[in-house]
Amino acid sequence: MSFANKLIAWYRSEGRDLPWRKTQDPYIIWLSEVILQQTRVEQGLPYFYTFVEHFPSVAEFAAANEDEVLRLWQGLGYYSRARNMHKAAKIVVQDYQGQFPCDYEDLLSLPGVGEYTAAAISSFSVGECKAVLDGNVFRVLARVFGIPTAINTGEGKKLFQALAQDLISTSDPGTYNHAIMDFGATVCKPKAPLCGDCIFRGECAALEEDTVALLPVKLKAKKSRDRYFNYFVIEDDGMILMSKRGSEDVWANMYEFPLIETKDKLELEELIHTEEYRTAFGDAVVKPLGGVTKHVLSHQNIYARFFRLPNAKDVLEKKDTWHYFLLENLDKLAKHKLVFSFIDKYL
Repeated sequence: MSFANKLIAWYRSEGRDLPWRKTQDPYIIWLSEVILQQTRVEQGLPYFYTFVEHFPSVAEFAAANEDEVLRLWQGLGYYSRARNMHKAAKIVVQDYQGQFPCDYEDLLSLPGVGEYTAAAISSFSVGECKAVLDGNVFRVLARVFGIPTAINTGEGKKLFQALAQDLISTSDPGTYNHAIMDFGATVCKPKAPLCGDCIFRGECAALEEDTVALLPVKLKAKKSRDRYFNYFVIEDDGMILMSKRGSEDVWANMYEFPLIETKDKLELEELIHTEEYRTAFGDAVVKPLGGVTKHVLSHQNIYARFFRLPNAKDVLEKKDTWHYFLLENLDKLAKHKLVFSFIDKYL
């Protein structure tokens, strides 16, 4: 039995029952694929249902306010993907008369849709013979065929893409793509793979050579930089001061508390003597709320601290991006994980 047929037979017996696998609607498939790029299936399911409920059609997605899209996305991270989804929906309505494209090349023209997503949507919706290549697929192929080439290099990507395309079932590409991704997620897992139950255990090069834990090979990313965020919680008569971030940095256009970023980690006594603090708050004494929270982003480590400013009157210079909101309306604002996790714990 061929590699593809083995996978498809396994999938028909062991594959997971997931809602987006019961449709050929490219819009619904697109929603699921972008969401699942951010998280595991178990965590992504509630987001999928939420987006389908709020935006049952691409036209309704396109008509939504960006703040609403970001609010529903909060917790998934990589908020640029949510913005690209919103842009893509608008393009579909404008250029494709609201009919979500199924063709691989057309899909690639949409913001945020790369080769993997285009292959997934086109194969699942209309059976286009395009092999998907995500982390699960890289892992299965690297182990079964014993490939030591780093997957995050140009050479590696070309090698694995060619192999994936060569192996795909030409008669049922959609099912094959589902199968190999499911197999990587549930059997050929990153840690503690189920090698004893593997349908390829008799032919897996990595198992034979005892290199399962070493494959796939991935080169280390460049060193992350450290950033130090100091947030100030300022309340006034049932309202709280929030700041909307700009569009050129992480968490673009999302809401958080007024922020002072410093180049280094400062003790409280050092922080309150900085020029930015004194300009904004003068001699006001702030009280720490909790300790340091580390939040890891791509190539950035955010070290965040939160402080309460006891008296709103101590705000001497309110920036243009700072606005008061009723506490009861905070849920309506799109906030990044650092902030909404803090709110859940302290407010």
